[in-house]
Amino acid sequence: MTRVEQLARELDMQPDNLIRQSIEFFLRHKLKMIESELFLLARKYGVKTVTELDKLIKEGKFHEEDTFEDYFKFEIGRGSWRERG
Repeated sequence: MTRVEQLARELDMQPDNLIRQSIEFFLRHKLKMIESELFLLARKYGVKTVTELDKLIKEGKFHEEDTFEDYFKFEIGRGSWRERG
């Protein structure tokens, strides 16, 4: 008996259902973590979108070298952070 089967039995669940629910929980948790990080980045720079941050960088309000890592975190995560114009 595998660990998944053993745990499923203890929880009175089917192993496939336990795996599916575990993956779903994990992905929802990761999404919340990403959205939280994006919210903090948006708040840090006073923007709602990566486009707004880019504009502020181009206007010289933030230095590109100072915002480089945050900018790319924002850019990569924007798939879950809906652009609001």
